[in-house]
Amino acid sequence: MTSGWAADLLLGCTVLLGASVQRLAGIGFALVAAPVLVLLLGPAQGVVLSNCAAGAISAVGLAGSWRQVRLTAMLPLVGAAACTVPAGSWVATRLPEPTLLAGLGALVSGAVLLVMSGARVPALRGVRGAFAAGAVSGFMNSSAGVGGPAVSLYAVNAGWTTREFVPNAQFYGVLVNAFSIAAKGVPRLTGPAWLLVAAGITAGAVVGKALADRVPERRARRTVLLLALAGGLTTLGKGLWGL
Repeated sequence: MTSGWAADLLLGCTVLLGASVQRLAGIGFALVAAPVLVLLLGPAQGVVLSNCAAGAISAVGLAGSWRQVRLTAMLPLVGAAACTVPAGSWVATRLPEPTLLAGLGALVSGAVLLVMSGARVPALRGVRGAFAAGAVSGFMNSSAGVGGPAVSLYAVNAGWTTREFVPNAQFYGVLVNAFSIAAKGVPRLTGPAWLLVAAGITAGAVVGKALADRVPERRARRTVLLLALAGGLTTLGKGLWGL
């Protein structure tokens, strides 16, 4: 749990950065923020806070774009994720902290590298691909807080444009994070920490929306992925050091 104003302030800044990224790109909160939140709060509390904040910022973005959601395409993703979230939660509560840190770092780093490569995976096409991506995403979201990359890879292989992807990713983010929170509960934070988290989400939504009109998509995406890779490798290193 966070202790002291400096740690709470760092927590709020991390949420602000992650929320800005999520509002800008549709995904990315957990990739950028989860490794830092885990280092600040520990694996269990850091992941569930990532779920709470990512779900909240997804809901903010979805409020203005829900009409663009492809429900028929999203139902297999959401249904498969709902089935694997409990398994991810079970794993997260039973592994020792160094193992969880190493696993989270490896998952984030590997997911970022796959997304950066623009990997084309025939198994991630069609309804079967949606079920596969949703199942992997649900497990990763509940256990490590990083469900977005699997959905992003599905979208790449389905040929979705960024404009199509963002509202659907926000819709998915609201539901899969709600499933994860239902399985694990809410994080235990102090009152000031909760206030800073709420302020970070609010400010991040404003900043992300403003940046969306000014920052070229390719540059923004590359910056997000590089930040996420740095965080993933740092978390992996700390986990391996503790083993």
